[in-house]
Amino acid sequence: MGNDGGSIPDRRDLVRNKPKAEQADKANQTRARWFFCALSKRKLQEPIVTCALGKLYNKDSIIEYLLDKAAYGDGERICGHIRSLKDVKTLTLSPNPAPQSSEPSSSDTERPQFVCPLTLKEMNGAQPFVYLSTCGCVFSQAGLKTVSASSTPKDRENDKGKAKAATTDPSDAELELCPQCGKKYSQTEDVVLLNPSQDEEDAMREVMERKRLLEPVKKPKSSKKRKNDSPADDAAYPVKKQAAVRPSAKISAASQAVVSGLAMEEAKRKSEMSDAVKSLYGNGTKRKETFMTMNTFTRYA
Repeated sequence: MGNDGGSIPDRRDLVRNKPKAEQADKANQTRARWFFCALSKRKLQEPIVTCALGKLYNKDSIIEYLLDKAAYGDGERICGHIRSLKDVKTLTLSPNPAPQSSEPSSSDTERPQFVCPLTLKEMNGAQPFVYLSTCGCVFSQAGLKTVSASSTPKDRENDKGKAKAATTDPSDAELELCPQCGKKYSQTEDVVLLNPSQDEEDAMREVMERKRLLEPVKKPKSSKKRKNDSPADDAAYPVKKQAAVRPSAKISAASQAVVSGLAMEEAKRKSEMSDAVKSLYGNGTKRKETFMTMNTFTRYA
């Protein structure tokens, strides 16, 4: 091997190593999750919805999927847990106030469309964002924690006192107000992470399945019973029954007239027959069969 024409092969020429598996670009994956719909792979456009697993979708894509499960090839794998529009939440997003770049090389897809209304940080995947399941408002995780922690203990006591005065439910005293719309939410149950990691998504899926097991089982709709129990209605029922019986009485009378008419015609026809023909029909008594009447219709006469 080798040494032909003065060439000396080395190990790289003689041994072929197994090629390394291609790895997807993490930057492109992050950009696809925050800039494009997880189902249709089109650019995110309002109205934008999310599910219990924190994925971002265009609402029209979800409607197309619910109307036709085969509209997208991998729809069952991506959002098979979505049963109806009740399983998604419409997000309230804050548009990016930064002006678009005038450079021809830059595209609209490279500029984040939305920002956190508290910190004005762009929603581009560089830092985690969350949404409130009660109202759908979206914030950066750090911004929401900062606002929640900035309230002093005295302010919290005042908020709790107002909540107790407004309602008798003791659980409302532990709720906080959304910094954007003012709706109440719970920090432990209503704050959902957007585009979580795989481990976080698995934990969120377990929580979702546990909640669905606690949902009440839907009973089949029973036929509505008649509720006409008033005396006036009871008095009206016999009249309806009589009206329903009258046609049958007319039919029975007509049938009797037809039968009697046929009987009279049959009697007239037999009266005009000769004795020989009448003997073929018989008088209803059994007679001994002869070779002429054997295996003929007269044996049943």
